Amino acid sequence: MVQNATLSTPHQAGHFDWKKTLLWASIAIGSFHLAYSVESLNWLIFVYLFSLSELINLPSSRQAFYIGFSIGFICFAPHLFCFYTIFGLAAIPLWAVLAFWHGIFLLLAWLTKRRFGLNLAVALMPFLWTGLEYFRSELYYLRFAWLTPGFVFSTSLPGFPMQWLGVYGTGFLLAAMASSAHLFTCVRKWIFGGAFLVLAIFGSLAPLLKEPAQQPINPSLTVAGLQMEFPPENEIPEHLTQVIQKFPDAQLLVMSEYSLDGEVPKNILNWCRDHKRYLLIGGKDPVGSDQYRNTAFVVGPQGTIVFRQAKSVPIQFFKDGLPATEQKLWDSPWGKIGVCICYDLSYTRVTDQLIRMGAQALIVPTMDVVEWGLYQHQLHARVARIRAAEYHVPLFRLASSGISQAVDREGRELGKTAFATEWAMLSQPMEIKQPGSLPLDRWLTKIAIAGTAFIVIALAIGTWKTKRTPALNVSKPSEQTVA
Repeated sequence: MVQNATLSTPHQAGHFDWKKTLLWASIAIGSFHLAYSVESLNWLIFVYLFSLSELINLPSSRQAFYIGFSIGFICFAPHLFCFYTIFGLAAIPLWAVLAFWHGIFLLLAWLTKRRFGLNLAVALMPFLWTGLEYFRSELYYLRFAWLTPGFVFSTSLPGFPMQWLGVYGTGFLLAAMASSAHLFTCVRKWIFGGAFLVLAIFGSLAPLLKEPAQQPINPSLTVAGLQMEFPPENEIPEHLTQVIQKFPDAQLLVMSEYSLDGEVPKNILNWCRDHKRYLLIGGKDPVGSDQYRNTAFVVGPQGTIVFRQAKSVPIQFFKDGLPATEQKLWDSPWGKIGVCICYDLSYTRVTDQLIRMGAQALIVPTMDVVEWGLYQHQLHARVARIRAAEYHVPLFRLASSGISQAVDREGRELGKTAFATEWAMLSQPMEIKQPGSLPLDRWLTKIAIAGTAFIVIALAIGTWKTKRTPALNVSKPSEQTVA
């Protein structure tokens, strides 16, 4: 009998330690939920990324993808239960789409380690994470930007350097820290863990040490908002009168997206003229006989429309109108104001353009239906605080049923309304100063996208070459064993 030595391939499956895998997966899932649920534990998002990166040691690529997918599904679905409220059973494939990107990350990280070695994989993992995170949040049809590691720190503003790092730069930094732990020996890992524990304790105390919200020192503009969900148009002037009676200093009034079912009617134009007030209100700008654009109209004190901005990114699967053909700034009497509508605020590709044009403040009319639930409104409210801190501009967000917010340039909420409070009013002075600026991660995301594409191409070419090469069976006389 002759036994031939067979050369093993780098993708040969090894032993699957299910107990260790279950431990790391459980730590990742638990850390994610705690980070998003408990304000003082938001630093656990690092533990989530560290635990996820530990799973690149799984025996096979298939296990890496499916375990990454499962972790993503269990992380995302409970926080996005509003999908079920809105779409019913169709929420399951939507949760799966988000979980898919977790699976792809772990798969690509696994392949990178097997193909290029641990050191290079550690260096590339932050770029993989950021590239995939940016793509799933901003670039394809089902884009959805919430629940990334950066958004968890909306509860630590001010104090967290969001103006410099940005929401994606925060994820990149955490992923780099998590992956670099693979290079440490056991003793160094304990030192690394101890240092992180000190930072974690500081992070858990930071919310208690935050400065109280301050009124703007030199307010340029006083804004007042009225929370109404699908109001009868003939009742709007009466409620606007109540707003200025309560807040007589308000120069600009704001109502939510879809407050009107069409263009601004004459009775509202006349009210603005009679009361010498500016009004920003959401409605529909007709396009042809059966189409429209979801639009924010600004009515001036002369009773005419002085500015309009359509929604740039209509929500998928909703009848939300045609996308805007252009973005402009409202050159208001108080400065250049950027207007974006509802979910537009979630996409940096929309809001970045307003900042590049010189926006000094942002106003965001929003339709968050009360039936979607409190937690959906709370997640959406995180976006406003992050954007204000990233761009260092004041922001006023008026939602149909809460949570409406007035946020200063540091990301502090100067005022907000409660969820599901009909006819709620919010007024806040805004200090409009210099134009905003973009955080540093806006160029980093381009590098990460290009780097991820390069890694995918390199892995694909390597896999293609491997498949073209016949299996190598080495048989030498000296290696033969004759029975």
